[in-house]
Amino acid sequence: MAARGQTYGKRQEQMQAQQAVPMRRSPTETQQFARPMPAGSLFAPTGRPQEPITAGAPFGPGPGPAAAGIPMITPQQQAVDELRQIAVAYQLDDLLDAVDAYGDEL
Repeated sequence: MAARGQTYGKRQEQMQAQQAVPMRRSPTETQQFARPMPAGSLFAPTGRPQEPITAGAPFGPGPGPAAAGIPMITPQQQAVDELRQIAVAYQLDDLLDAVDAYGDEL
């Protein structure tokens, strides 16, 4: 759409600009999203009857977290990572050097 009554050539220029960058939709033209299908019933029988319920857990029978692709971070590594973030955020070079030296030993 372009306004009428503009100076010569301005209406055509405005129409070409709108074709290059289309106007966004009006609020009344909303998109309809499909509802996701449920994965299954909570009370349905399992799809993996041979797999232990503890599969992926760090305890019990079945493959552990590493086999399931779950990264395991030790409390020490988590502390080193948090201290490194603090040292970088507050520009504490001495703390960063100490954390890096300790982190290399893990």
